[in-house]
Amino acid sequence: MKAQIIERDGAPEYAVIPYGDYLKLVEHLEDEMDLALVREFKADLAAGREELIPSAVVDQLLDGVNPIKVWRNHRGLTQEQLAVAAGVTKQFIWQLENGASKCSVDTLVKLAGALRVDLDDLVD
Repeated sequence: MKAQIIERDGAPEYAVIPYGDYLKLVEHLEDEMDLALVREFKADLAAGREELIPSAVVDQLLDGVNPIKVWRNHRGLTQEQLAVAAGVTKQFIWQLENGASKCSVDTLVKLAGALRVDLDDLVD
């Protein structure tokens, strides 16, 4: 790579490089940033701060299946277990999963905590 150095008051201030070299540098930098993100994700995954979501779960969510039901099933919880963990009734969980009822943000926060998901994973 050939660079033209432009000085100001005797000190290097700018480096001018051919455009093709610039594009290669940008591509290399983007690759390095991607690798850093992958390393960070792998570390978070190993530490339990991230998880891999099976495609079947993603497919159900994309198909419009109620997210509370999808996450409850993915976590291996019964409606009763989720109800106890969130401080609501089993009947209320059934109503939420079947669209027969809505709930407050406070209850959604409790459900998200019990399901170990972010609040936005439960709302459209």
